[in-house]
Amino acid sequence: YEASMDITLNELINVRAGGVREGRTLKAVIPGGSSVPILLPHELDGQASFDGVVKAGSMLGSAGIIVLDDTTCMVWLAENLLHFYRHESCGKCTPCREGTDWLYKILHRIERGEGRMRDLDLLASISGNIGGKTLCAFGDAAITPVLTTLKHFRHEYEAHITEGRCTLPAPW
Repeated sequence: YEASMDITLNELINVRAGGVREGRTLKAVIPGGSSVPILLPHELDGQASFDGVVKAGSMLGSAGIIVLDDTTCMVWLAENLLHFYRHESCGKCTPCREGTDWLYKILHRIERGEGRMRDLDLLASISGNIGGKTLCAFGDAAITPVLTTLKHFRHEYEAHITEGRCTLPAPW
């Protein structure tokens, strides 16, 4: 969908695009492609403009809006996005080349139900050793899915670790 930047993200998603599937609730939105921070439903009433999305706590980036409903596992989301970043790293600088691979492996382990609580601090620590320490902005982009899902959905990571599986009810 294309719309004027004076529209709110809430209107764009729920009115123009029809909202989430029937019977589901909106969980989160990634407003500008995978490299920008997640916004929660209560943060979607500002304008869908570059400045409006920054005020809400994210960035508009490519304006590729990803809408996530309550069946989306945030550990799976982070793992899926890190699979992309690990693959697309040019390999020129060590923090990005090694860090994205390490983040992916830890996320994969947690998603498989083999994670440890100390992995959560390790994810944050590795991300801190990538952010601002790479030759380009790719490293900063790669850590955003990890940091933003940990910030808003740490309980899902903890559930994966304590239960040894994803605890979200999804029809598949």
